[in-house]
Amino acid sequence: MATPTFTQPGILLIDKLPERTSHDVVSRLRRILSTKRVGHAGTLDPMATGLLVMGINGATRLLTFLVGLDKTYTATIRLGESTTTDDAEGEPLGPAPREQLARVSDADIAAGVSTLTGDIMQVPSSVSAIKVDGKRAYTRVREGEAPVLHPRPVIVSRFDVAQIRRADTAIDVDVVVDCSSGTYIRALARDLGFRLGVGGHLASLRRTRVGPFDIAEALVLDDSLEAGEATARTTFALRDPADVAARIFATWNLTAEEEVHLRHGRAAALATPGEGRYAAISAEGRLIGLVDASASGVRILFNMSQESP
Repeated sequence: MATPTFTQPGILLIDKLPERTSHDVVSRLRRILSTKRVGHAGTLDPMATGLLVMGINGATRLLTFLVGLDKTYTATIRLGESTTTDDAEGEPLGPAPREQLARVSDADIAAGVSTLTGDIMQVPSSVSAIKVDGKRAYTRVREGEAPVLHPRPVIVSRFDVAQIRRADTAIDVDVVVDCSSGTYIRALARDLGFRLGVGGHLASLRRTRVGPFDIAEALVLDDSLEAGEATARTTFALRDPADVAARIFATWNLTAEEEVHLRHGRAAALATPGEGRYAAISAEGRLIGLVDASASGVRILFNMSQESP
C-alpha cells in the first residue's frame, strides 16, 4: 500500500548538522513527510551548522518573504592563511610569515573588525551562488574560470570579537555577527585577513538566528532517529503558517466577507487596513494570504485559498 501524502502546510526550524547540504535536509524531509513540496528560506554551506527555515506544502509560498530576514552567526575566523574558497574547505594559498603574524595585535584585530562593521560594500566569495552572466559563480570556478564579482551593499550591524586564540601559525578569532541577508561571512573573514596583511579564511560557521527565529527553537534530525520517530518529531515541530507570519508581519484579522474576497483574489473589494504588509488571518486563525496595503488599495502578494486544509 502506498504511503499517504502529507498535505498539512507549515514551517519547520531545523538545526542543520555539519557535512550536510541544505538539499540533504530537503531530501530527508521529503522522505519523512512523504511530500515533494519542501523548500528552504536560504541555504547553509555543508561545513556550516545551524538554523534552516523550511517550508512544507502550501507554506513554501511564504518562504519567498522570509529569505530577506536578517541573521545572526557565530564563527571562527582563522588569520594567517587564505584559501581558494575563503573557508576551510578550500585549498590553502600559503601561510603568512610567523613574524608577520606575531605583529598582529588584539587592537589591530579590533580595528580591522571595525572597518567591516556597519553599511559596507562587500565583494562576495568567488564560490558563491551569485549568477554571473546566467551561471552560478561556483560553477564557473569549477570550470576553471575566474568570475568577476562586483561589490554589493550589505549591513553588518554587529561584529563582536568574543575570543582570540593564538598559535605560532594562526590566530583564531571567535566572532558573533548580526547582518543583513546576502552578507557572506566567508568574505568578512577574507577581508579581515587582507586588512591585517596576513590572509584569513572562515574556519567554522553556525547560524543561530533568522529574523525572530532562534536556534533554540530548532529541531535536530540526527541519523540515529528511526523513521517513525523522525516523522513524529517533525510533525509535532511543524509551525502553523499563521503563527509564523504573525511573528514577522502586522496581522489583519479578516471578517468573513473580507476572507471570501481575498480567497477569490478580489483585491479591489478590500478596504485597506492601513499602510504596510499584512498577514491576513481568518476568524478561525488560518493564514489566508499576505498583502501590501497603501492609500491606493490592497495588493495581494499571495493567498493560500487552495493550500490550507
